[in-house]
Amino acid sequence: MKLFRFYFYILILQSVSVFSQTLLPFVENFNKSDYQGDNQIWNIAQGNDNAMYFANNHYLLRYDGIKWQKYELPNKTIIRSVFVDEDKVYSGSYKEFGYWKREHGKMVYVSISQGKNIFNDSDNGEIWKIFKFNDKIYFQSFNEVFIYHEKKIKKIKIGPLISYFFEIDNELLVATVSEGVQKLIGEKLVSIEGWDALKNNVVHAIEKYNGITYFFTKKNGVYISKNGSLSPWQNPLNDVLKKANINAAKFLKNNKLVIGTANQGLFILDFKTNSSININRDNVLMNNSLLTITEDKENNLWLGLDNGIAYIEVNSPNLIFYDNSGTLGSVYSVVKTDRGYLLASNHGVYKYENKEFSLVPNSQGQAWSINKVGNKYLIGQDEGTFLYQDGNYSKYNNINGGWTLEKSNVDNSYLQGTYSGVYVYKDLSNSAQATLLKDFLKPIKYVAQNKRQEIWAADNYKGLYRITYNDQFQTTIENITQKNGIKNDFAVKIFEFRNEILFLINHQWYTYNAVAKKLVKNELFNVNFSQVTDVVKIDENHFMILQDGLLYQVYASADTTFVRSLIQDKYYKGKIINDNLNIYKDGENYLLNLDDGFISLKLNNNHITVPNLKIEAFANNELVNPDETIPFNTEISIHIISGFYGSSKPNLFYKLEDSKNPIPINEGKVTLNNLKSGSSSFIVYSHDGLKYNKVTSFSFTVATPWYFSVWMILVYIALIGLILYIYYKWNKLRYIQKLALKEEDLKHQKKILELELKAQNDLNTQQYEKHILELEVQSKSSQVAGKSLSIAKQSEMIEKVQGILDKETDINKLKSEVKKAIKINAVNKHEWETFETNLSQIHNEFMTTLSKKFPVLTSKDIKLCIYLKMNLSSKEIAPLMNISYRGVELHRYRLRKKLQLQQDVNLSQFLLSL
Repeated sequence: MKLFRFYFYILILQSVSVFSQTLLPFVENFNKSDYQGDNQIWNIAQGNDNAMYFANNHYLLRYDGIKWQKYELPNKTIIRSVFVDEDKVYSGSYKEFGYWKREHGKMVYVSISQGKNIFNDSDNGEIWKIFKFNDKIYFQSFNEVFIYHEKKIKKIKIGPLISYFFEIDNELLVATVSEGVQKLIGEKLVSIEGWDALKNNVVHAIEKYNGITYFFTKKNGVYISKNGSLSPWQNPLNDVLKKANINAAKFLKNNKLVIGTANQGLFILDFKTNSSININRDNVLMNNSLLTITEDKENNLWLGLDNGIAYIEVNSPNLIFYDNSGTLGSVYSVVKTDRGYLLASNHGVYKYENKEFSLVPNSQGQAWSINKVGNKYLIGQDEGTFLYQDGNYSKYNNINGGWTLEKSNVDNSYLQGTYSGVYVYKDLSNSAQATLLKDFLKPIKYVAQNKRQEIWAADNYKGLYRITYNDQFQTTIENITQKNGIKNDFAVKIFEFRNEILFLINHQWYTYNAVAKKLVKNELFNVNFSQVTDVVKIDENHFMILQDGLLYQVYASADTTFVRSLIQDKYYKGKIINDNLNIYKDGENYLLNLDDGFISLKLNNNHITVPNLKIEAFANNELVNPDETIPFNTEISIHIISGFYGSSKPNLFYKLEDSKNPIPINEGKVTLNNLKSGSSSFIVYSHDGLKYNKVTSFSFTVATPWYFSVWMILVYIALIGLILYIYYKWNKLRYIQKLALKEEDLKHQKKILELELKAQNDLNTQQYEKHILELEVQSKSSQVAGKSLSIAKQSEMIEKVQGILDKETDINKLKSEVKKAIKINAVNKHEWETFETNLSQIHNEFMTTLSKKFPVLTSKDIKLCIYLKMNLSSKEIAPLMNISYRGVELHRYRLRKKLQLQQDVNLSQFLLSL
């Protein structure tokens, strides 16, 4: 639902700078895009359920302050009239009337006239008015009236064309067009003496007030009847009404008369002040044609327009001064004067006097503040400080950019916060002389003083300063927020409460401890007013706070008990000038500046009484009864219906049973989704300024989701059984496959084992052959050794023979012995070749290594190395190399040099290590 909310004013251009303007009650407009219906609203009634019912052409509209509903008649005819009696809402249309009853959150129609044959073809059977008289329900058309009582219908034919029936002094007056106003006695019309002036008039309303009967004619204005004498109403407004075409009129309970016209909107006449205002399209109404007026239980008005609906809070103490032309601009300060109001805006200074709104001459430019001092008004502007007195506007001094002007709590001096520091006025009532605090040239927006020669100042941007000064105004400056380690000290607010200065810094409240010389948190205000973004004083016992975008008026009792009252945001939504709230107290009211005007609000010291609330919940557009179960994952819309539409509408909060802190209810509606299954309790609270108080609750149950229903659980069990069966079959198949794989693996392992055995056998064979070869090598080595010994023996025998030769002198015997020894011990050529071959085969690897490492070695050197490696002595080597012992020793010496061996290295051990 989209609501267009307006603050209304009368603004008729008189000249370039003069306008017609007045304070108006708050008005809320609804167009057909809000209620999704037709244009005309023919009739309005309030039900016993406090809901409003509207005859809207083809629709019956119902509005409970939250939700619009519309319904059509079964025969689709136009609904012209509605009337409420007990729990029934009667409606009249073309040749059809009946009543509606609300069942399960919807209106159900029951026809009274259907099938009764009470309408003739020639009759104009359109029902324009329904009323109750002597416990009977009357349905009135232009020439007939149908009386419904105890389920029976009585029809009375009226001769002349009539406009409406009216009940005055327990009599029925019938306003005929040609015969004037007559009485209905029984079934006959009786003329009334002295009322002939009403003949040939269309009378749209008859009201009695203070013993005087008022007749409201369409085109000839208002007549009054006093003591049986009829005469035109002697009021200046009557001449205007004759041209405006009266469609409806009603006296209200607060001594006011409201008149709705066809072309000039609504007139409200206050009999106490004998003043009137006109609300029309020029100031706010969607159109000037009013069709009907209804007063609700709060004594406020509902207007049926030719195109839409208007709600006017005529019984509210709150009044609006609003300029939607842009002429006024943003208002930064407003004060009440003897002649009207004075307003400071970004366009200049404006005055409202004698219902005329105009710019004060020579006041153009940004104006920040207006303060009343005695009988004069001081205005802080960009270009200086100005004086407004006795209608004259003049420059007071050259101090530019005066944001604020505050009276000191120490003496009669005043402190002015400006663009360039703080000025002190010692005697402002008599002198414009001001002294600037030295060495402190900062833009100061808030100032306060409660101790002599000590001033507190808040920078417009950042920082809180304590300024001490002497009689010559020489200063000592302390940046208190910086000194106390407060980093986020932007937009500091200074607030004086009962001679104590408090500081609002980053949503926290502080006071200054003069003994400890530091800021300390104020427990009282931090407990009661946490997360506040702005604060402004009204008087010693009242102040206003801004929290989460909402304004609260706070009353502080003598024992410092706070009573907090929320100001409905419809009065100021989108109109607050942040960090520039200014209030002027006007008796029991106070004025608050807005972006395009100001609002007058009434001081309230009491808790707002919370009415009996009704909670209606809807899921899928169907009413949900208490403790009813709704489907899982269904959005539920909960409507908290108070039955109030005006300033008495309570401010409420809610929370679910398992949630923490209550949440503000916006426009009486809460939408819940993503709710978990199970029981839920929706609890509604009010707030008395100190704590939340439970008002009512609504319980419902969220069904178990379909995927957790009994049938689905059975499905899950079946699925689990199927999965287990499939798993079993799959596992069995895996087991079979595993067995096959194991068998295959065994075969493979067997083959591998066979191959390993074969390889082992081959290795064993190789080792065996190697062993044989080693044996052969050993055999050959033995043979070599044997041959070597044999050769050595032979050589020894040769030496022995040589010795014989040296000893024997007998030549023949000597020859015989030598020949015999040589023949026996001689070594043949074949044995020597075999010896060398075997020696080479045994030491082939050694010979190769030796040749690579020592290429300078000869074949004889290598043979000597082999013999030495075989651990043969020089004596044994000599015959093998066919040299002498000394030759072997000499050869060994030369070999050591070729091998480059040190003296302490054993040659044989060295050769064995290669």
